[in-house]
Amino acid sequence: MDHRPYRDRRDAGRQLAACLTDPARVPAVPLGPDALVLGLPRGGVLVAAEVAAALGAELDVVAVRKLGLPDRPELAMGALAAVGEAVVSVRSEAVLARVAVDPGAAAEVRRAELAELRRRQRAYRGDRPPPVLAGRTVVLADDGLATGSSMRAALAAVRSAGPAAVVVAVPVGVPEVCAALAADEVVCPLTPDPFGAVGRHYDDFGETSDDEVRSALAAASGPGPA
Repeated sequence: MDHRPYRDRRDAGRQLAACLTDPARVPAVPLGPDALVLGLPRGGVLVAAEVAAALGAELDVVAVRKLGLPDRPELAMGALAAVGEAVVSVRSEAVLARVAVDPGAAAEVRRAELAELRRRQRAYRGDRPPPVLAGRTVVLADDGLATGSSMRAALAAVRSAGPAAVVVAVPVGVPEVCAALAADEVVCPLTPDPFGAVGRHYDDFGETSDDEVRSALAAASGPGPA
């Protein structure tokens, strides 16, 4: 069996946290306990939990949903993200330039994914108010970056709330996708070329459940809904 750099998402989060807290690292954005770590559900929350624990920082989530093509849902034509009530959408221009998409079908995809985004917000956060982002350093964490659509949507949603700085932290990512992100800093210790899929860099990349997300939030300094 080929050696894979990460056992699972928790292990990836610990290795990423070690990179972020390495005394030899010269950060573009200093990180401390006043930072807010936001995980992209579902799997990114397990990574974010380890990062938040290492920083002694608050943990929360930013709800994101990929907008898959109507007849090829695995291929993103865009993504939605929300922190609180405001929803931000981004388009995957490279995909839309190659594929003709029926407007009605695209609108139906958006309606379905928006409903799931809102469901996840309720499931993970209950009635808690959204975290305060204005003036803070925000770390956006996920389990990997392939197309980057979800992360771009999360960045846009977070930027709209006026943070002081935004750091993207992922264990593995496509080099050009990492380089193109409009973050103040991108920390990604593994950028293989060729990349393949995110899951090929993990021994265990099984689906993360809603219960695992809730447990990670409940165990953090900012508890999630019971």
